[in-house]
Amino acid sequence: MKLDLAKTDRNYYTAPADPVLRTFGTHCYATVTGSGAPLGRAYTEAVATLYRAAYGAKKLAKAADQDFVVAKLEGLWWVESDAPPLTVAREQWHWKMMIRLPEFITADMVTGATFEELTEGESIQALHVGPYSTEPETLSRMDAFMRSEGLTMNGRHHEIYLSDPRKSAEATMKTILRHPVRRLT
Repeated sequence: MKLDLAKTDRNYYTAPADPVLRTFGTHCYATVTGSGAPLGRAYTEAVATLYRAAYGAKKLAKAADQDFVVAKLEGLWWVESDAPPLTVAREQWHWKMMIRLPEFITADMVTGATFEELTEGESIQALHVGPYSTEPETLSRMDAFMRSEGLTMNGRHHEIYLSDPRKSAEATMKTILRHPVRRLT
């Protein structure tokens, strides 16, 4: 039987439209890091490399009778500027694209990408439905929730892509937006 993290860890892979506060432990990922516009050449090549690494680990695990479904693509996004991130040219964005791996996957099973652990802890999470260009609407609601709860950012903007943009209409695409946070006081 294949392990499907999207089914076994619903807290991680589901979110309501209205922001909520959740806590996330430590998880393992295959990652690739780069910079430039989403869907630019560097980004596209990096994501292809990431999927090769994830499917390579899956092949090794399956041979050891520990099969799993390759998880959804995720990304951490940031800019090296004090300017609001969405005002910075997309060519100047930095990203770490990730695919979460089951606990039984080890670093030596991941080739072509980096094996990393990430602990986000307390985070605000919301489901964004629609094109990526309308994410600022959801982010505004998340920021308002953060302020009302006395929280501030404590990590990088995190996205989990529940829909494949090659197969979904923009209006129906689903993306979980997550911000690690900490208490102001």
